[in-house]
Amino acid sequence: MSVPANLLSILACPSCKGKLVWGENRESLICRGERLSYPVRDGIPALIRVEATELSPEELEKVDKA
Repeated sequence: MSVPANLLSILACPSCKGKLVWGENRESLICRGERLSYPVRDGIPALIRVEATELSPEELEKVDKA
């Protein structure tokens, strides 16, 4: 189960309010500005800073540009 496209279009990073894009395998939402990956569990994004993991520049480079 994934986040519907219309919902993804209105979601924002809770830290910087930037756009979120899909991560690898659509199991996370990525904020490029903060280099954070927020998990998506059972179709529900966990947009809480303590749930996020920091991405290295190399990991961020692998994320599709959206």
